[in-house]
Amino acid sequence: MRTDSFKGRDFITLLEWSKEEVETILDCARDLKRRYAMGELHDHLLRAKTLFMIFYNQSLRTRNSFEAGMTQLGGHAHYLDPEKIYTPAMEGKEVAYSTERVSDVARVLSRMGDGIAIRCYGDPVDWVYGAANTLIREFARWADIPVLNMEDDKYHPFQALADILTTWERFGTFKGIKFVMSWAYSPSIHKPRAVPQSAIIAATMMGCDTVLCHPPEFELDPEVIAACQANAQMNNASFTITHDFESAFKDAHVVYPKAWAPKCLFKPPVGEGDEQKAKAINESYKHWKMTRRLMETADHEAIYLHCLPADRGWEVDNDVIDHTDVLRGWRSAVYEQAENRLHVQKAVMTLTMGGRL
Repeated sequence: MRTDSFKGRDFITLLEWSKEEVETILDCARDLKRRYAMGELHDHLLRAKTLFMIFYNQSLRTRNSFEAGMTQLGGHAHYLDPEKIYTPAMEGKEVAYSTERVSDVARVLSRMGDGIAIRCYGDPVDWVYGAANTLIREFARWADIPVLNMEDDKYHPFQALADILTTWERFGTFKGIKFVMSWAYSPSIHKPRAVPQSAIIAATMMGCDTVLCHPPEFELDPEVIAACQANAQMNNASFTITHDFESAFKDAHVVYPKAWAPKCLFKPPVGEGDEQKAKAINESYKHWKMTRRLMETADHEAIYLHCLPADRGWEVDNDVIDHTDVLRGWRSAVYEQAENRLHVQKAVMTLTMGGRL
């Protein structure tokens, strides 16, 4: 397809992109990954371009994959710590000589660079569900350059692209692939919904037979669920929700168990803002852990995925996540998945920030 329409666009959620456009991004990512593997330079694609990265939350994979990606494309990424600049804030949340209104920050950075990437969820927005997504959209409203979502409290679209690229590399297709996104136990309750919501959006969009598994108290956004149902219908595939952890992984091709917060943790109107209740609910599901026994109920060629960092010993046993060195049979693909963050992000940056392939 023509890629002219990609240039200058924001990348906040896959729901704002068509299946055909996402397929183009994946094609571009595969091409860039091939070039990288062969040692072929492609530093002309974003030569002398600048990406501003604003991190309200800590990061390993996201920060380094964006910085490395911009370097490999010939550009530069500026890391901006909100505590060491005038913290970008929404109107009504400002503090004199400490913050700066988002509309001002967005317009200033638009005159100095070529893209703005933002990560924000949880504590910086006081666990008000959707507030971080609103902040990123406020940047997009005022910026004249693409705004890229490096994870908010609703969506993590780059992680989802890496998830489905890893799936395609393993199976060469999405049709007939059982993709299971499941909750798993972690002692920490402070984890957003962004990864599971984006994973099921991507899986249903590409036509996987998608299963969402979680305890009843950990339900996801109804708008996301409705979008996944529509995606599945469009692709003549299935989308099901179950609360049975033991049986969800039977014959699965993609096994993706990961913790996220119970609904009651979020502030009203979505939840109750009750941290103690959230902890009590969370502790009642300690047995939701990925083990070798459960992996062996999946398809013989299944892959285990996790966005990382994984809470080892709680979400997953070592002999699952470290089971990477087999040529056949089920295996962990978490490190390929992490690497693929680099390639899908390079693809989106190239397409939206003005490069040419």
